Amino acid sequence: MVGLSTYIDSMSDTRTLADAAGSRDPAVGLKAVRALRELADRLEGLQVDNAREQGWTWQQIAACLGVSRQAVHKKHGTRRFGRNGD
Repeated sequence: MVGLSTYIDSMSDTRTLADAAGSRDPAVGLKAVRALRELADRLEGLQVDNAREQGWTWQQIAACLGVSRQAVHKKHGTRRFGRNGD
């Protein structure tokens, strides 16, 4: 479990990344966009695992993500439930 301090620090880092994504310096902005994309991918995987553990269908997950069932299954279907591949 992530401690509260780590959680708050992460939120601050995310805010910093979001601010940097709007930078007029393309190098800063693009690096921030990449980091935010990686964060979004990790969060998506976490929530897909959470949904599958709770018995959600691929169709239900896809509807929430705004993609097709096939797309979400292709991206996450080979993953095992759980944070540690359990």
